[in-house]
Amino acid sequence: MISQVVLDRILPTVTKPTRYAGQEWNQVRKDWSQTEIKVALAYPDVYEVGMSNLGLAILYDLLNQQPDVLAERVYAPWLDMERAMRQAGLSLFSLESRHSLREFDIVGFSLQYELNYSNLLNMLDLAGVPLLASQRDGGWPLIVGGGTCTYNAEPLADFFDLFVIGEGEQVLLELVALYADWKDRIRSGAVTKAEFLHQAAAVEGVYVPSLYRAEYNEDGTTSAIVSLDPSAPARIRKRILCELPPPPVKPVVPFLKVIHDRGMIEIMRGCTRGCRFCQAGMIYRPVRERPMDQVLAAVDRLLANTGYEEIALVSLSSTDYVHIEPLIRELSRRYAERRLSISLPSMRTDAFSVELAQIIQRTRKTGLTFAPEAGSERLRQVINKGVTADDLLRTAEAAYASGWLRIKLYFMIGLPTETMEDVLAIADLVKEVRKIGRRLRGKRAQVSVSVASFIPKAHTPFQWVALQDPAQIAEKQNALRRELPGRGVRLSWSDEATTWLEAALSRGDRRLGPVILRAWQLGARFDAWTEAYEPELWERAFAEADLDPKFYAARQRSYAEVLPWEHIDTGVDQSSLWEEYQRALRGEPSISCAEGCMNCGVQAAFNLAHCPPATDAR
Repeated sequence: MISQVVLDRILPTVTKPTRYAGQEWNQVRKDWSQTEIKVALAYPDVYEVGMSNLGLAILYDLLNQQPDVLAERVYAPWLDMERAMRQAGLSLFSLESRHSLREFDIVGFSLQYELNYSNLLNMLDLAGVPLLASQRDGGWPLIVGGGTCTYNAEPLADFFDLFVIGEGEQVLLELVALYADWKDRIRSGAVTKAEFLHQAAAVEGVYVPSLYRAEYNEDGTTSAIVSLDPSAPARIRKRILCELPPPPVKPVVPFLKVIHDRGMIEIMRGCTRGCRFCQAGMIYRPVRERPMDQVLAAVDRLLANTGYEEIALVSLSSTDYVHIEPLIRELSRRYAERRLSISLPSMRTDAFSVELAQIIQRTRKTGLTFAPEAGSERLRQVINKGVTADDLLRTAEAAYASGWLRIKLYFMIGLPTETMEDVLAIADLVKEVRKIGRRLRGKRAQVSVSVASFIPKAHTPFQWVALQDPAQIAEKQNALRRELPGRGVRLSWSDEATTWLEAALSRGDRRLGPVILRAWQLGARFDAWTEAYEPELWERAFAEADLDPKFYAARQRSYAEVLPWEHIDTGVDQSSLWEEYQRALRGEPSISCAEGCMNCGVQAAFNLAHCPPATDAR
């Protein structure tokens, strides 16, 4: 356990010391000496970001319900705190008991974003834990990764003992129970960690990278990912839950304002839409919904346990939840006197979304957010977005007429088959929305426009696509700047300096492990943060490894090529993804899962009795 005296001396010298103080409302602190298995749940970004992650909150609640397990939290210290800790010789510690990470049995990292990879190495180093899995024997914590980035975990294979692929609620408990059986023998040296990993690899959804070998062709492409042990399956299938368990209703309430400072209830997992650029929509299939009465009961308990004044009904597409309208009406009725705010993080571009918004924001109309993604009808067909310009304009009309003053629109540039005409269509659409706002709300009407650069992701129909050249992206950004000047429109865009790195890491192979390590050694930290990102460090790391990031980010791939992540099985057939890509090139849309089954493979892979709900209760 770290010295309180040292910590008291350090905290007044750093920004936002509450990040490291702990002692929050609903924090769970168990007796360290009396609890058999100690798990640290680690998020490789600052406290404000990590505390907003619902997945980590679910696992924290689940593990602490087990009598023989304790789970504590740790986040990446900001640059000033890292410097102070290193100067004082202070090990990275958990918020609950302030034990060093190296004192835990298991350290589980939530891997949600590729630009956090340097942070996770920094966290291990601050805890005094060897970075390479090959350097850690049974006396060190088991380092486990979970989250969306594990669907291509190859760039991180050198650093992790194992990865949990898919939904963690069941498999994590199985893994903890297995470790508990082996713990004493591993720590005593009676068996090796390698022997434990062989058995762990037999657990469905567990990927042990040391039990596989990556092989490469002369041109640098992957030729195979080979299993080295009978216990290690040739393909690792993700874990899913057939039914969602009750949501956590007693979350830790931060003292510091965090990114999503509200109560969160997951109402649905998965998405029916099938947008071809969206990784989450593919890897979280099939759709599963929580019963409305379970959601209502959970909201009641969560509000009683936290005092929050806002509740978010969370999913990838919340307005597609079958019972969304009666749910919102009942919550609005039940908490009318309390003036509870209800937010839907993901809304469809249609008038029905505005009707819902009218119900949930009767007292304050702060703004509505929609994501047309592309400006032209042609390109929206390519990406299978399934909305028209008329949909958006009718939505804007309804929103401004109902009293809203601001609409935020999300678009992407650099999409497959995109032309400058498609880009200029973004400006035309925004101008039409602004015109509607001015007519109905006058000069107070605002349109915020966020334009991100498309990054191809693994396990999507666009996983074979090359990242667009930065010069072309810059030309398109400049065109939008020229077309959207003046009042009433606020334009922002993604940082191209980080786009190439994210694209390279997201579709990389095991040879990127030394690149990540070297970039961290050179000083890479918080690469997702503009004020901390230093692209020249990564450029040097790639050069020293004699690797070209364009090989990973900006190279068109063929269907015949073995992709580095092909041994990870999401349930969606590779052939189905390729067919969706071909439909995209032909400009053909596909139906959503709510309209019928496209036979993507999930139904057969998980032996489902039926596809997701085929009818809409509305």
